[in-house]
Amino acid sequence: MAALIHKTLNANEPAPNLMDYRAMRATFSWDIACTERAGLPHGGLNIAFEAVDRWVASGQGEVAALRWLGKNGERRDISYTELARLSNRFAHSLEQLGIGPGDRVCVLAGRIPELYITALGTLKAGAVFCPLFSAFGPEPVRVRLVKSQARVLVTTTLLYQRKIREQRNNLPDLEHILLTDSDGSEPGTHSFHTLLETGPDHRSPPRTQPEDWALLHFTSGTTGTPKGAIHVHQAVVAHQLTGRWVLDLRPGDIYWCTADPGWVTGVSYGIIAPLVNGATLVVDEAEFDARRWYAILGRERVNVWYTAPTAIRMLMKAGTEATQGHDLSALRFMASVGEPLNPEAVTWSLATLGRPFHDTWWQTETGAIMITNYRTLDIRPGSMGQPLPGIEAAIVRRRPGGGVDRLEPGEEGELALRAGWPSMFRSYLDDAERYQQCFADGWYLSGDLAICDIDGYFWFVGRNDDVIKTSGHLIGPFEVENVLMEHPAVAEAGMIGKPDEFAGQIVKAFVALKPSYVPSDALRKELLGFARTRLGPAVAPRELEFMPDLPKTRSGKIMRRLLRARELGLPLGDVSTLESENPEEPDA
Repeated sequence: MAALIHKTLNANEPAPNLMDYRAMRATFSWDIACTERAGLPHGGLNIAFEAVDRWVASGQGEVAALRWLGKNGERRDISYTELARLSNRFAHSLEQLGIGPGDRVCVLAGRIPELYITALGTLKAGAVFCPLFSAFGPEPVRVRLVKSQARVLVTTTLLYQRKIREQRNNLPDLEHILLTDSDGSEPGTHSFHTLLETGPDHRSPPRTQPEDWALLHFTSGTTGTPKGAIHVHQAVVAHQLTGRWVLDLRPGDIYWCTADPGWVTGVSYGIIAPLVNGATLVVDEAEFDARRWYAILGRERVNVWYTAPTAIRMLMKAGTEATQGHDLSALRFMASVGEPLNPEAVTWSLATLGRPFHDTWWQTETGAIMITNYRTLDIRPGSMGQPLPGIEAAIVRRRPGGGVDRLEPGEEGELALRAGWPSMFRSYLDDAERYQQCFADGWYLSGDLAICDIDGYFWFVGRNDDVIKTSGHLIGPFEVENVLMEHPAVAEAGMIGKPDEFAGQIVKAFVALKPSYVPSDALRKELLGFARTRLGPAVAPRELEFMPDLPKTRSGKIMRRLLRARELGLPLGDVSTLESENPEEPDA
């Protein structure tokens, strides 16, 4: 265990928003917190109103809400007033297209201003915003569009041509495609900006209620298709508080969240939390580049920075020379999200950047940060930290007959949260049974294994299922395996996450071929290329190994646990359910 990092506060910086963690935990009430929002004139609640319009109403509309940095050197500031106006226009455009409360609006795009306008305008229209990761291949995109029953898709011409156009006929619910960079000449599409020009700058406040659906985030599981987690407008209460208490955001801050907006972090903390707290959100369109990132931190005078362990490890690899010539003195707080942050990254950041990264833990289902390391508290490098005020966390063990038992400090078990916080997901789309399986005895069961020490710090141990986490993205094996199985040579396919120095894990495929095919390097490359084309580089396997047969249970379920154990040299554990108790070893 790395040495404890004792916190000392800089007298030249503003006092932390959460000064006394223990006192707040003792007195905090979600019921009171829910009454402290600005709210709508008729008594409802709307995320977009809380994020943008209330700042305009309070006279702070000329503050930059969004600072967009284009990959080719472009720079554009969008004020809160302009963002309110543009999102009003988009909400009007949706209504003109017949989109109303509960309808799903998907976005397939990178970090472009139109994505942020779409998110807020969708919420103002009472529709449900659903982001899609732009690096997905055609098949993952199709699955999510079908499951969401999206009526509108906002995307770019290039992404439409590559991932949508050829399968448009297989998307029966998709009525409207809005292209952000088109004049409308592409058959079967609308021009995003032409529609935007027809809308009014002002509109009546939204009519949404706290429990109305607002956000739909897809997260992968070990079996079946991706799960669609539903969040409601009430979630903004947790977004605002965690932005203020965990990330220490306040009006006037310059804030940078590097997460892609196609994932939950890029929405909860790349759009909502900073805007609700009155900050200026830096948005960089370009991909990772260490020197570019340090230049942005210095030039934009970023105060709060939220990034991922994968990026931190890449910065470590770039060396300290990459920081030279950049003034990072404006940085007040740095945090990490997406996967456990290794202790070396915390100590490296303290030595190199002058401050430690603070790990945070949460999930798509929790909707907001649940366990974290705070600005005022000492850090135990490698620890997830301590629960948010208002969140009761525990380590539990599931009982065979149902229910859970709470474990003592130091015992390994499943991390559980007492249900009932505002950003807790309200359902899995069209899958009530899957949703109910996440709860027992009033606890939400996270599926993550962890330990809580005697002082209340939580420590991540591993996943309780086979989901692969690579570069902060959750990848469901079933989805990847299905695509490989579509190749004529593949009889069976199994996936595991293999430890990787920079990505945390990479996807490795194990393939059993049909009798008429023979393993070869050429076929291996062909299969990897096939998967990459269909799934996209972020999801596709990076390694592939041939096996005569994959280990399976007697019911035919592939035992990914055994694939992982053999790959990593771990004990095989219980093999009593194997189709054969002496399965053949993988090919060399």
